[in-house]
Amino acid sequence: MCPDIAVTGLGLVTPAGHTAEANWTALCEGRSLAAADPELAGLPVDFSCRVADFDADTEIGRAPARRVDRFIQFALVAARRAVADARLDPRTWDAERVGVVLGVGSNSLSTYVGEFGHLGAGRPDRVSPLALPRSVPSMAAGEVGIDLGAAGPNFTTASACASGATAIGVARDLLRSGTCDIVLAGGSESARSRMTATCFTRMRALSRRREEPALASRPFDVDRDGFVLGEGAGVLVLERARSARSRGAPVQALLRGYGAGADAHHPVAPHPQGDGAVRALRAALADAGCGPHDIAHVQAHGTSTPLNDAAEATAFTRVFGADGPPVTAAKGVVGHALGAAGAIQAAYTVLALRHGQVPPVANFQGQDGDHKLDIVAGRPRPVPGTAAVSCSFGFGGQNAVLLFTAADW
Repeated sequence: MCPDIAVTGLGLVTPAGHTAEANWTALCEGRSLAAADPELAGLPVDFSCRVADFDADTEIGRAPARRVDRFIQFALVAARRAVADARLDPRTWDAERVGVVLGVGSNSLSTYVGEFGHLGAGRPDRVSPLALPRSVPSMAAGEVGIDLGAAGPNFTTASACASGATAIGVARDLLRSGTCDIVLAGGSESARSRMTATCFTRMRALSRRREEPALASRPFDVDRDGFVLGEGAGVLVLERARSARSRGAPVQALLRGYGAGADAHHPVAPHPQGDGAVRALRAALADAGCGPHDIAHVQAHGTSTPLNDAAEATAFTRVFGADGPPVTAAKGVVGHALGAAGAIQAAYTVLALRHGQVPPVANFQGQDGDHKLDIVAGRPRPVPGTAAVSCSFGFGGQNAVLLFTAADW
């Protein structure tokens, strides 16, 4: 029998705040945090959801802050807070049994744009020797391991916008196999570069509501027209439940199921019938020994793009039926943090189970199409129940679903 995996710590750095409590409050308010972004000034889409009031020098120290890019700074802070939340002391843990698995969707394009500028100007001598180690995706996990002295397996998963969820699923496997006793798992991303914004704009993936950025991200709404760039990090501390309880750790939820499935359909468009999402959902349910009726709520991927939301709604109807569980989508509030989104949403799912409430979808007014989901809108909804799924779907047709249950399942 596979051991139960416990979530014992949460660390969050998002546009909704730098603590789990601040994030929960903002989610329950159901108000989008999108606003004009000076970094994107002059571009066709010049707004985003930013992490505000983040002082890396204060949080991690001046020298480390200068050595690493913003997405690694977020990862370091979120990991430290998750470890503290789990009541762990890195000075006393068995370092070789502590792993780090973080999802990152892309390289840090802000750094590369600047360094390529030096090359284009014929000045290779101006290229920083830190350009690679400060910006490649693997360094998020690497720097966390260095910072906390975690000497077990250490790597990054990259499955586009499913990266953070994939990392948590892989971390679960490391614990089930006995390879690790503790794994820090999640994702981190800061994609607010001018190049990233331009690429997504050219793909017609971003909302163009420049005059009303706070109304731009509207998952599953009939008037949705694209997503809003976000950023941030979410890190969960995972342990075998028996070990966590034996040391008196605060078991916040159980990670009971993980499922993945590929669309095998198109580089960027989802399968119109949500085939890969359906496979991932059913695999997570089977892994947890749950049926569709056991799920009390769904944290949807919910990007606010016409194709993705429609495909996801179809997948939910195929798996849960016409009278499926309540659905929420955090990207209405915090935007789309790409590779970090799945980890942030996983943390939000744990918080929802702890509070017995489901936060509302920002800006939701009404649905289109044949599939009418039970969208939570306007205010948080009390939802008794002990199981929930968090869904993440990415470019390449890469789909990952995590199933959490209350700690007393």
